[in-house]
Formats: sequence, structure tokens, C-alpha cells
Amino acid sequence: MTPGIMIVSLIFVGISMLVSFRLKSKFKKYSGVPTSSGLTGREIAEKMLRENGIHDVKVISVEGHLSDHYNPQTKTVNLSPDVYHNNSVAAAAVAAHECGHAVQHATSYSWLTLRSRLVPVVQVSSSLVQWVLLAGILLLQVFPQLLLGGVILFGVTTLFSVITLPVEFDASNRALKWLDNAGITYQKEHAMAKDALWWAAMTYVVAAVSSIVILFQYLMIYLGARDRN
Repeated sequence: MTPGIMIVSLIFVGISMLVSFRLKSKFKKYSGVPTSSGLTGREIAEKMLRENGIHDVKVISVEGHLSDHYNPQTKTVNLSPDVYHNNSVAAAAVAAHECGHAVQHATSYSWLTLRSRLVPVVQVSSSLVQWVLLAGILLLQVFPQLLLGGVILFGVTTLFSVITLPVEFDASNRALKWLDNAGITYQKEHAMAKDALWWAAMTYVVAAVSSIVILFQYLMIYLGARDRN
């Protein structure tokens, strides 16, 4: 890793930490605000799935803080204890968001389908990219094509990060719309749920922008070496 890339990486690590801190702060704040409906995260998730005609997805509790996710392989909405058992605005927002992914899966949402198809490729790329980039930098003067291979691998993971953005924003939009229509959250509660999901989305935005900037830097290094040769 070059000094320039290291500096950029550290800047984005700092930004990511600030966004993560803000997200945890928002979640803690809205976890103390009960919804008017009084439904727990589990009840909200089950209700949203049911009302969207999804009957083959289970809602389960998993360990961890903010560990909530939808697993398309096992068809499970996995909710952390803070979300599964609580009837707060934060729990409602997170539960509905994860169910938004289940709805995307059930309706073959194009961006989710594309991201799912990239998963096997990304898994391979992620395991190789750091070593190929390192070797490419070390052998830049004699074998710049190796760095190009690293750039391509890094490009795959960057593409995955970018494709994740519409998937996450769409799931949040589905969640907020359903929470409103189902009478789970009202005006003030709706604004809180939207705020919490916005900060959650920002973690993905920071990751994607960081990946794009670093990819561009590696590409410039390769192009510079190629021109010199």
C-alpha cells in the first residue's frame, strides 16, 4: 500500500467510525421511544412478511448488537435481541428494513438478484485482492500487469459495494412505506425511523465511496507505471 492510499484509507476509516458512532447513538436514542402500535420487532417482521404474501420466511433471534440481516439461503429474517424483543421505533425500523430485503428476494428485485450472483465472485476476489495488490506494488517496475490483476479484483469488490447501495436504500424505502401504511409508526415516529435507517445507509455509502477512491488511486499507479515502461 502506497503512502497516498494509506492516508486516504485512514481518512475513510475515520469517517466510517464517525458514521458508525452516529448510527449507534441514533439506535440507542430511538430504542427508548416505543411505537404507538406496541408491537415488538418480531411481531412487526412477521406482520410485514404476512401482508406481503411471504409465508416461507422465518423470523428468528440471533446474538449480537446490530447484527440484524436477511439470509436468502436459509430464508430467515435474523434479528438481534434488541430488535426481536423490543417495541421501539428503532426495532420497528430495523425489523421492517430486513423484511424489505425478504420482499426484494420474493419479488426478484433486479439489484438484489445481481448482487446475489456476484457473491461467489466477490468471495474469491476478497480472499486474493490484498495479496495481488501487494505483490503488484512490489513488482511494479518489472511486472506492472500483476497490479492490473489486483485492480481488476479490487474493481469486483468495489462494484459489489456500489450495487449494494440501491439494495439498501430500496429496502429502507419499502420499510418506511409499509410502516406508514400499516399504522405502525405515525408522523413523529416515522421521522425517527427514517433518520435511523438513513444513518444505517450511510455506512454503506462511506464504504462504497472509499472503495471507488482507492480503486482509482491503484488504477492511476498502474497507468503511470505502464506509461513509463
